[in-house]
Amino acid sequence: MKGKWYKKIIWTLIGILALFFLFAIWYKYEYSMEAVEPYTVYTETLEEKLIIATQGSEFKNALVNRIIDHYKNDSVFIRVIDVSGLPQINTSHYSAILILHTWEYDKPPEVVARFITENEKDMDKFVVFSTSGEGDKRIQGVDGLAGESVLADVSVHSGQIIKKLESLLDR
Repeated sequence: MKGKWYKKIIWTLIGILALFFLFAIWYKYEYSMEAVEPYTVYTETLEEKLIIATQGSEFKNALVNRIIDHYKNDSVFIRVIDVSGLPQINTSHYSAILILHTWEYDKPPEVVARFITENEKDMDKFVVFSTSGEGDKRIQGVDGLAGESVLADVSVHSGQIIKKLESLLDR
């Protein structure tokens, strides 16, 4: 009789773990960001250079497009990459570094956190915008912006980002 009782508890625990594992897989699939194909705008010979490291989502793509449109008549070289490409970036080559990322499992992507930590000396070049469900999550120690991924708010958030970029790009 006791053996059956323990077996039920073990199978119940295995079932709970399996459900948790399936939920984690579903969550990652449902809320993970798409990869961004790198591209450039204007020529790299321009003095002012902006790199935008982002994750692929409708909201972040809209932010990037607004920022590019804002600088379309200016002499600013813009390079757009996926956040996974941050380790290959030499921060000394850029006047401003914009990072757009989503909080995943209640923390920023590891590659973003590591890049910021490894490049603390150039922190004054960074503009970081974090998205999360509540819109209030920020990387500790970074003077960044945060918001929810709501398309209706793209103009507000892009305005905030551009204001910060303006102070970094000599125009």
